[in-house]
Amino acid sequence: MCASYGLDPRFTDSDDLLDSAEQAVLDALRTWADRNAGETVRPTGRNLRNLNPILLDDAGSTAVEPAWWGFLVDGQPARFPSINTRSERLQERPGSLRSRALVPATGWYELKKPERVWHEFGLDGGGLFGMAAVTQRGRTDDGEWYTCYSIVMRPAPAHLVGIHDRMPVLIPTAFAQDWLRAQGDRELIDEALLAAASLDERVVAVPRADDKGTDRLF
Repeated sequence: MCASYGLDPRFTDSDDLLDSAEQAVLDALRTWADRNAGETVRPTGRNLRNLNPILLDDAGSTAVEPAWWGFLVDGQPARFPSINTRSERLQERPGSLRSRALVPATGWYELKKPERVWHEFGLDGGGLFGMAAVTQRGRTDDGEWYTCYSIVMRPAPAHLVGIHDRMPVLIPTAFAQDWLRAQGDRELIDEALLAAASLDERVVAVPRADDKGTDRLF
């Protein structure tokens, strides 16, 4: 599953995230990434407010909102795994697709076992891309409400499965608006998986010499 991911402020204004993305969206992402330079995104701990940018539909426009990775239940981080959601589960229970987001990133990190070597995955060229996510509202024990998100995961393609057997559902530009705005049903997740497969040949992975994404996450 997606152990960690990052957003490098040096990303280029490519078309891999949104078609003709508004400059304000890109500027907001760069501002967040600049403030967190050199750090990967981590699941928010009980005593942290590690909010990360996601893209949401706002009455037909794309909005950037800081959000909490993983679900909050009764004022606390969920006791069940919630930073990732299997695409198969959404196919079985499409009701969870009612509220969705795109998670902007330039790479994600997985541990190859049994060697315990971390690998960074991304699109060729190092461009900005969007990962599919489902969202819901949640509050912390001090009463603050947040949008919470869970990254949608799918089986990895053949050339990556030797490193890790799952990967995020990457949403290509042509399907981004559908993911954010279409009706949430079984057909939507099926179409998202087909669209994501069109990017498979562009996904590359490289081993990392540092401990990016390691046990510090939890």
